Amino acid sequence: MPSDEQQARAEVQAWQQQMQRPPSFMNRFTRRVQIRLNALLPERVHQAITTAIKQMVRGVLFGSIHTTRRPLLAGTLPAREAAVRTQIINYRTMATAEGAVTGAGGFLLGLADFPLLLSLKLKLLFEVAALYGHDVQEYPERVYLLHVFQLAFSSQHARNATYRRLADWDAYRHTLPADVHEFDWRTFQQEYRDYIDLAKMAQLVPVIGAAVGAVANYKLIEQLGETAMNCYRMRHFAAAAPGLK
Repeated sequence: MPSDEQQARAEVQAWQQQMQRPPSFMNRFTRRVQIRLNALLPERVHQAITTAIKQMVRGVLFGSIHTTRRPLLAGTLPAREAAVRTQIINYRTMATAEGAVTGAGGFLLGLADFPLLLSLKLKLLFEVAALYGHDVQEYPERVYLLHVFQLAFSSQHARNATYRRLADWDAYRHTLPADVHEFDWRTFQQEYRDYIDLAKMAQLVPVIGAAVGAVANYKLIEQLGETAMNCYRMRHFAAAAPGLK
């Protein structure tokens, strides 16, 4: 096995251990605080936020299919990953610039960062999936992307559960609901919102908003790119040697 594949295998195994760690004391404390804060919001607010995020995500998931590259059917893992890293750098650059501009533009423009960054994240996932040879025009692959996104931006408690589904995806995909409306959008939006709230709220603060927006978006894209690479590495190695979970 080439040394770069050995390195990728070592990296994904270390990442798998991280994904399966039990929540720490701070994770549990933060989760309790977030649950209490969410309980203070009226139900109609939760429903409105859930619907808004659901519509944004579904719009990108289904709208981007026609502009996404076809799956790369032939290629070594190192060649695929070189192309993936290039895409991550490109999207990270776009997100950093977008965060700086919206962060410098005050409260209203800062609010526009949320859907713009969400769109960049999902489009990056389409690119990564295609470069690893997966056809995102297939419904299960689009749901897989939702789970990758959720894994990247969730508390450790939710991350453990999401990781288990992704680690056993070949079995789990046969249990998927026929309609994406049945996806657990409520948990999806709450975990995502809780994960990025602090950084994105700081982005709305005058003077520091541009710097905070640039750094936050850089780190969020970096986090998503790393998570996506390891998820698809996990599938690659599992297909080559069943039993890697």
